[in-house]
Amino acid sequence: MTDGVTTGTHLLADRYQIGEQLGRGGMAEVHAGYDTRLGRQVAVKLLRPALATDPAFRTRFRQEAQAAARMTHPTVVRVYDAGEQTVRDPAGHDVQLPFIVMERIDGTLLKDLIAKGPMDPAEAVRITDGILTALEYSHRAGVVHRDIKPGNVMVTPAGQVKVMDFGIARAISDSSASIAQTSAILGTAEYFSPEQARGESVDTRTDLYSTGVVLYELLTGRPPFRAESPVAVAYQHLSEDPVPPASVNPKVSPALNAVVLRALAKDRFERFQSASEFREALAAALDGKVPDGPVGGGDEFATTLFGVNPASTAASAATLRRLSEQSADRAPRTQTRPPVAWIWGGIALVILLVAAAMFWVFSLRPTDLVGPGAAVAVPDVVGMSYDSSGTGPSGSQTLLDAGLQVRKVEQVITPEGDEQVPAKGTILSTDPPAGETVSPGTTVVVTVSAGPQLITVPNLAFRSAGDATAAIEGLGLTVAGSVESYSPDVSAGTVMGIQLPDSSTVVTDSVEVPAGTALTIVVSNGKVDIPSVVGKPAAEARDLLGGTYHLTVKLSPDHTGCSVGNITSQSLSGVQPQGSTVTLLYC
Repeated sequence: MTDGVTTGTHLLADRYQIGEQLGRGGMAEVHAGYDTRLGRQVAVKLLRPALATDPAFRTRFRQEAQAAARMTHPTVVRVYDAGEQTVRDPAGHDVQLPFIVMERIDGTLLKDLIAKGPMDPAEAVRITDGILTALEYSHRAGVVHRDIKPGNVMVTPAGQVKVMDFGIARAISDSSASIAQTSAILGTAEYFSPEQARGESVDTRTDLYSTGVVLYELLTGRPPFRAESPVAVAYQHLSEDPVPPASVNPKVSPALNAVVLRALAKDRFERFQSASEFREALAAALDGKVPDGPVGGGDEFATTLFGVNPASTAASAATLRRLSEQSADRAPRTQTRPPVAWIWGGIALVILLVAAAMFWVFSLRPTDLVGPGAAVAVPDVVGMSYDSSGTGPSGSQTLLDAGLQVRKVEQVITPEGDEQVPAKGTILSTDPPAGETVSPGTTVVVTVSAGPQLITVPNLAFRSAGDATAAIEGLGLTVAGSVESYSPDVSAGTVMGIQLPDSSTVVTDSVEVPAGTALTIVVSNGKVDIPSVVGKPAAEARDLLGGTYHLTVKLSPDHTGCSVGNITSQSLSGVQPQGSTVTLLYC
């Protein structure tokens, strides 16, 4: 029993069958599930019913689930469905149980991998790059995760990084849920950003800070800040500098050490300003290059906005102090009544200027903002072959000809239902996507199909049809049916071999086929189709019928006028039982 839902027997939302528990957190449980309507395996996250008592949460929950469902990217766990189910608690009261239906991923949580100890720096960077790829995609879609931590990241057996739970953190933090609930759903304080600890608004750089914490833990086997209580950990995020990871793990290079410390900067303006910038710094660190300092450092913040240094806005109290100090220095007003006409005229003029500026900006094309050759539109190469197939230009060469750099990432696709897996080398997606305007020399990440998974089917000849069917289905393949065929030596009802789709050839040896292939079983009917040997030399006819067709051959002389040594007639031909006796008359 899971919050009123009986696993295995109850259909959630009259559609999803709940299976075994896969994981458990402070605010939710994850179960294996089965979508009875679409016939696919899913993962079902059941949130605590206490959350659904808040109307603001239910509204925000639906909105964020819809936003997450629109995100489709190889590094993001797909959200298929979300809703609420009325269940009865142990006390007999009806309660609302929020749930999310997600893509079922066969993999390991990153927190379980971290529990084994520090990772090799190259592998830690690879996993972090996958997390940043997901964040780069979600940030472009306007979605801030807010809860990046190892418990929300999975790594598949093929090494693919998958990030989950987009939108859930915002759904709870923006509702009137209690602080205890909010803290539980947002994860432990080890991955809080300083602005989250202060209760300030968050943006994309909040996710980058949490990713820096995860990278620190991947490299050292422990988070940068530890204490006896979450409040103490949050205080360390606000006021203390982390121990450099290179001091904990000597394998961490100085370049990678610098990247981690910049990601963990207290001031969000001193961190990486985007996921792509973070990824570029990681790639440079692997090459031994120490990244440049934070963008906008030094005296760049010397300018003021309404008399206030923008750098001081990181702390609201400091901003108020600056404003109050400067207001005390202002000269007292001598005019008791403002010129109303001037004020309204100035307001109208400002509105007119703003409207004109907005019209001008929105009417610009991207290439209008830069000089010739300073912007490149990413070509549409999805569906093309990455390398030249001989029938047209390759997708990689098309991107190179456009003045862009290319980085290839192969992806293994698990087919769902009758889905056809693109051929090996077919381009599935690009990042940035087609049509986006970028600078010349920008690296485009090209995701390429690794092709369908191949399954080895053993030699099934001389087995019974039932054994052959069980063997094929045990490999995850399907049996399209069975056909009968003639055989000189395979007894009736015994398997002769298999036929591949769109082929009449009987395969009697082991063969590799793509996953999802439907095979046809060929069964012997216990008969042979005897050919005519009239006119053939007697020796040749005897060897053919006796050796190839396993028949009993009797030769009898024919003394009528004929060609000497050739067969003049035969007693049997056409379809006959195996091992039949055929009499041949020879001249």
